[in-house]
Amino acid sequence: MTLLRSVPVQAAGTLVDAATINSGDTAWMLTSTALVLLMTIPGLALFYAGMVRKKNVLGTMAHSIVTVAIVSVLWVVVGYSLALTPGSMLLGGLDRVMLDGMMFLKEAGKLSVSPLATTIPESVFVMYQMTFAIITPALITGAFAERMKFSALILFIGTWSLVVYAPIAHWVWEPGGWLAMEGVLDFAGGTVVHISAGISGLMAALIVGPRMGYGDEPMPPYNLALTLIGAALLWVGWFGFNAGSALAADGRAGMAMLVTQVASATGALGWMAAEWLRRGKPSVLGLVSGAVSGLVAITPASGFVGISGALVIGAVAGVACYLGAIALKGWLGYDDTLDVFGIHAIGGITGSLLTAVFADKAIGGVSTTLTTQAFGVGVTILYAGMATAVILIVVQVLVGLRVSSSDEVDGLDSEQHGESVS
Repeated sequence: MTLLRSVPVQAAGTLVDAATINSGDTAWMLTSTALVLLMTIPGLALFYAGMVRKKNVLGTMAHSIVTVAIVSVLWVVVGYSLALTPGSMLLGGLDRVMLDGMMFLKEAGKLSVSPLATTIPESVFVMYQMTFAIITPALITGAFAERMKFSALILFIGTWSLVVYAPIAHWVWEPGGWLAMEGVLDFAGGTVVHISAGISGLMAALIVGPRMGYGDEPMPPYNLALTLIGAALLWVGWFGFNAGSALAADGRAGMAMLVTQVASATGALGWMAAEWLRRGKPSVLGLVSGAVSGLVAITPASGFVGISGALVIGAVAGVACYLGAIALKGWLGYDDTLDVFGIHAIGGITGSLLTAVFADKAIGGVSTTLTTQAFGVGVTILYAGMATAVILIVVQVLVGLRVSSSDEVDGLDSEQHGESVS
């Protein structure tokens, strides 16, 4: 989302006359909220489940479902207040703990709005931002799929959402956050969502370690048709992700939607071309992976660039993410199960840097420099990586990270949940 509107920094929220709320903006943001939630359930759940082995399908889908539950509760209790209310340069205040002060007074015709989205009820803004807070840690789970304890996952997701996501969101998206004041641009989540998730995923893959037999035995995906359906849901839901980040039903939302479609298309074609040249055949999995790569890369730029920028950003991301997900992983030997780093970190970095190249003041009203964008990327990488490592080490001490060898062989579905897909 973009918080670059000319609004004064004020308290966490303010009461306004209900008549001042824009019904068109509100309707669009309600729709966008549903679209972004669709990206996690069922989109991401299906996308990931189709790529793991049959014995881990339900456990993998459960990662997305439990993330929705955990983050929803933490967001309304304290996450929203820490992330998107005024406070210090590093963290929001406590004015909205338990959403205290967020009001709808029907008899008085008053309701509260966030200073970051003054034409929609604050309840809608809270819910919209919740869906971003949900999908970000859910993305990370693909890096350690098929081997982490469910209890460890629960502790990791809850802690990460408050220790990593909330501060980075505040730095970038709250006008008083230090990266926002440095001029870092991120319209819908290149740094906040994708780089933070991708780097955290890589760190998790390294610390948890590879799956048993990785590199030595075949690990065929359960059902790539599920992955294709999940990718299609992600693609459609992404319009709420990017166009919704305009926080209004206006021309900027329309342009963000258009460039999102274009970049996704060129991302798919870029990955397909690279794979076709390298392997001699274009895979369906590669086609949808390229589409997601284009979506990731256009996310930080979507409210700032035009068609030419979208064409280039998507194509570059498709090739770069293919090389990151396939060549780099093979060269370094780490087991990022579902290519969280290769797609989300590399795609997010690509899009964030190219935002500086293609940002058009006529569209977004602002511009930035490559140095500024690189600074934002670097800060996100360092903080997300180090904080994730500390969280995982603590979780290891408390409950352990990995299932036993026998449980891993038998599968997480039966051993962690007592269920199976058959």
